[in-house]
Amino acid sequence: MNHNASPPPTPRRTRRVVLLGLAALGVASVLYAARGMLLMAAPRCMAGQWHGCFDTFNGVVLMTLVAVPPALLVVWALARRRRAAGIASAWRISLAEVGMVLGTLPFVWMTMMPGSGAGVVPGRFSLVPLRDLVTMGPLGIGGNLLVFASLGFFAPMRWAALASVPRVLALGAGCSVLIEVAQYVLRLDRVSSVDDVLVNATGAALAALASRRWWRTAAPAPSDRPEPVLTPAG
Repeated sequence: MNHNASPPPTPRRTRRVVLLGLAALGVASVLYAARGMLLMAAPRCMAGQWHGCFDTFNGVVLMTLVAVPPALLVVWALARRRRAAGIASAWRISLAEVGMVLGTLPFVWMTMMPGSGAGVVPGRFSLVPLRDLVTMGPLGIGGNLLVFASLGFFAPMRWAALASVPRVLALGAGCSVLIEVAQYVLRLDRVSSVDDVLVNATGAALAALASRRWWRTAAPAPSDRPEPVLTPAG
């Protein structure tokens, strides 16, 4: 009988390996599907040129993908530091913080890109719900759903106070309103639409539902058992 045989992998470890494999497969699929537009922006981005890289959708997506490996290193460093300090759920908290930043800032950057008439064309707004939704198209709706998806996915994992779909919905709507107001005030040659707010908030809420099993819960309440009463002897 061989007593040196390695023990079989635990279900948790097997599940982790499967999830990592699926994540790698998903990233590879996205890269393959978007290879054309990424290659278009690669020369200018690699040369550090603003025009054609940071002011285009293709360039922002490419630079976001390039930032993924350094972001993972940041997650590892933060988690290691927190584990050394004895903080519970160090990996989840660190991943949530970095994921919110990496997954949200590029989309906010793209929504704040000025149009050709920026500074000249007066601000425009549309306050009739669902009127602009039919003109967005599938690509526009999908993009608006993703603007605050990372925020909705990771925020409840980081803060127990946001572990609620209505609160995440309100958070997404509030952040979207700030962007729409900024577009109007800064005269970026964009239409500030209430439909953008509705779709952005919906994307945040749907992403929150997807991460529900990993939400951070509040600290357990202290025990309600009565403390023993000490009586004097005799």
